Amino acid sequence: MSSCLGTQRIVTPATHGRGLAAFSSSLLPHGPVPRPSHRRSPEQEQRRTLRRPQVVALSSEVAVQQPSTSATSKTVPNSSVWEIDFCSRPLLDERGKKVWELLICDPERNFEYSEYFPNSKINSGELKRTIERILAQPGAERPEKARFFRSQMQTIITKALTDCQIKAVPSRRCFTVMSWIGERLESVYRLDPRYSDKAQSLFQLDLGPLEALPDALRGEQWAFVQLPLGTLLGMLRRVEEAEIFGGTFSLATSGLQDLPRDMLIPGVVVFSRRALPLAAWTNGLEIAAVKADVQRSCLVLETGVNQRWKYGSWKPSEESVGEAEGWELAKQGVSGVHFLAVQPDPDSEELTGLWMLRDCEPPSI
Repeated sequence: MSSCLGTQRIVTPATHGRGLAAFSSSLLPHGPVPRPSHRRSPEQEQRRTLRRPQVVALSSEVAVQQPSTSATSKTVPNSSVWEIDFCSRPLLDERGKKVWELLICDPERNFEYSEYFPNSKINSGELKRTIERILAQPGAERPEKARFFRSQMQTIITKALTDCQIKAVPSRRCFTVMSWIGERLESVYRLDPRYSDKAQSLFQLDLGPLEALPDALRGEQWAFVQLPLGTLLGMLRRVEEAEIFGGTFSLATSGLQDLPRDMLIPGVVVFSRRALPLAAWTNGLEIAAVKADVQRSCLVLETGVNQRWKYGSWKPSEESVGEAEGWELAKQGVSGVHFLAVQPDPDSEELTGLWMLRDCEPPSI
């Protein structure tokens, strides 16, 4: 596919150093975005590509420093979404067997539940009974769905959730429970007399092969862009209010509450004449991250737990390689936070989809 160098600029957020020219490339079947005849400032390009630059922080962004165990005030669920992890911990019981733990929370950590399980009770029946006990509390509300990121536990978790009339969703968008596990490693597990390095699970993510993108998810053009974090959070209010398709998450409960609001966040914007249905189809995916694969000269869309799709391509050149590497470096400078947006065309004021994403490895335990 041919590519066209544009005039947007991405500044490496870690240092706010010299700009890296972003580029617009064709997304699979169609031609490139026309090259502008003059250079615009970063502020002009921001307004040109993504509109409504109001600075509004998410209402859920309150630093959460709750320790490991469930506080009494947080044991009653009332959210439509849960995040679940059910796995062994680096703890050994008196028989030398691994201790397992169930963690359940909502994305804002207004609800938290933790319980240890012996190695002999790891099955869907035990998990179902525990969930039913949680939902039997006065005032408890049944969630519509529950996300989990361990594919190895899919059978047990899916059956238990299905039996409890909760939709099971394999997804790496479990940013809150992942952060909670990392928090517990330092504040709970390592302080437990049963802690043992020999009991580490050493969980590794097994990504699937790169697949061709379904026609319904194909855009026509795409571009690397950037937005200040405060502006991005303000635009995500439209997602929270269900005005546009998209997805967001709480920076506070993901351990990212200290990111400055003026930090530049890298992103990818996709342009399509069928932007509304494209955003609707995209919203049906559990999007985890977008990556720039320099070796394959393409964007890679990662969804679910381990699915990967060839999302866009560019003509290999020294300049395009440098720009793609710069975009990935920009993500590293903001702890993997980035975004995906869908618009009808580069000059449109309409935004039909916006997803805040994070490129991060699941916890190793």
